[in-house]
Amino acid sequence: MSKFPVTPPTTPSKITRIAASLGLILAVLVGLATPARPMALAPAQTVKTTNALAGVHTRFIDEVDEWKIARGMTMIREMGATWIVELFPWNYIEPVKSRFEWSNADRIVRHAQNNGITVIARLGFVPEWAKPRDVEGGRGTTVTHLDPQFFPDFANFAAEFVRHFSGQISHVIIWNEPNLSNEWGMRPPNPEQYAALLTASYAAIKRANPTTVVLAGALAPTLEPAGSPNAMNDLTYLEQLYVALRSSGNGRAYDALAVHAYGQTAPFDEPPSAMKINFRRTELVRDIMIANGDREVPVYITEGGWNDDKHWINGVSPSARIRNTIAALEFARTNWPWLRSLSFWVFKLTVPARGYRDHFTFVAPDLEPLPIYDEFKNALSPH
Repeated sequence: MSKFPVTPPTTPSKITRIAASLGLILAVLVGLATPARPMALAPAQTVKTTNALAGVHTRFIDEVDEWKIARGMTMIREMGATWIVELFPWNYIEPVKSRFEWSNADRIVRHAQNNGITVIARLGFVPEWAKPRDVEGGRGTTVTHLDPQFFPDFANFAAEFVRHFSGQISHVIIWNEPNLSNEWGMRPPNPEQYAALLTASYAAIKRANPTTVVLAGALAPTLEPAGSPNAMNDLTYLEQLYVALRSSGNGRAYDALAVHAYGQTAPFDEPPSAMKINFRRTELVRDIMIANGDREVPVYITEGGWNDDKHWINGVSPSARIRNTIAALEFARTNWPWLRSLSFWVFKLTVPARGYRDHFTFVAPDLEPLPIYDEFKNALSPH
């Protein structure tokens, strides 16, 4: 039985029903055509922290509610992080060639700026119109599949991006983890092709905004053997990338190197080894840079950290994760003068992943702080 009283229905005329339906459709269309009014900004703030390297990778681009972005940026500022790395997907911003949609990106940037946070923009993900049509599956290829014929289109997007955000975003990363097959369109990683993409993008960006800092690399640390269909060892890939860039004759096509530094189950200060993935593997990357004449080129760690799912093979206890995270920041500040930022993966997920990925986060999807958030905040708070 219904919990509410039921009123016998009346029978409207056919014309009335049609008019009502048309009115409803018109109301929906008007609502869709009317852009949401941006939230009013609180007074501008600055980050107060004891470690200017501190940052987090964010994924605000898929947030529906702007208030979550606003509150999230406030929490990032309050935890003492001066940097964020945010994904700005090409397929979101230029879904139709030469038609750019900036609204979602704009709201992220304005809330970051209002909190005194510096944005490193990660550029990637291919729109449908730039996917190849001459391979099996055609337009069904993945969002990470970019063929060389479309490199100029990506470079043009990157140029439009830095032009649009001139004075707001000063750092961009070209692609993400190109040494992984799934990040290179489910194909074998190809340093020569990445060098070509990087070179084209760098030239276009510098024409559009010469002050932009272009980050190359963002390589995933991996111990995959030679010939693996899944990935190329990051150290091997970097060596081959240098060879490809030199052979192109175009000179340096980047201003800094993006590095991913995951600790897995090792403590923050475990010495580096080519046969291990740990936080200080970054030093081996640095050695390759120096050997190739890049001593003056800075490094930005744009992903990294520990996972506190102790049931996952690469997880540690929550207390070990907190201890390593805070100690790694101080270690980097003290020992790595060539490092400009250290952004941990990941501030929050839009929705629960219901698995080990949830254990990389600092706050829950509803912005409820996790223990690591509070400890991070306490450690970086000026006293």
